Amino acid sequence: MSQDQNPIQLILKTGGNLIKCIQTHFSNFIGESHLPSSHSPSNHHHGHNDIVYSVSSSSRITPIEVDSKQLLQSPNDNNNNFKAQTAKPVTKEELGRATWTLLHTLAAQLPDRPTRQQKKDVRELMAILSRLYPCKECADHFKEVLSANPVQAGSQAEFSQWLCHVHNVVNRSLGKLVFPCQRVDARWGKLECKERACDLEGSSTEYRRK
Repeated sequence: MSQDQNPIQLILKTGGNLIKCIQTHFSNFIGESHLPSSHSPSNHHHGHNDIVYSVSSSSRITPIEVDSKQLLQSPNDNNNNFKAQTAKPVTKEELGRATWTLLHTLAAQLPDRPTRQQKKDVRELMAILSRLYPCKECADHFKEVLSANPVQAGSQAEFSQWLCHVHNVVNRSLGKLVFPCQRVDARWGKLECKERACDLEGSSTEYRRK
């Protein structure tokens, strides 16, 4: 066997080429501009910093000091921490405002001549709120208000005015200003949707014919 074909030399030569290839690609990946110009390898730690070794294009191993916390931190951790700090349950006041907005908008969408089913649905909705509203104190008070002020839903105008009156009853109990009910339609008017897409079920003439 010739000297050029010596297996040991071939292995060493192949290994050397492989190491050079890895060093070159690794150096290009890290970028030499981020590497320190002169540091000697070290195995000790400085406080909370770790030593990470990188290979430059000159085949010299140089250490880079990085914070160990940064090594363990995910890129999305900052966003997750921000969400965790800002996320919080809905307050009782926010829930109340959202509920009144829903009810007044529903009242505005009720047709001028509601069907028998729609009248029944309105009464049942008010009763359900007095039982399942996620604030026991509020639900119990609303039950008392309904007992003293039975639901009136003979027409859209009647239901809107009744709801405004009930809203004011609650406002007075909380020491808040009352809302002028003559302006209820201006404050909570009908939703503007194309092709009557916001109509309540049973509001169209076609449905009534069935």
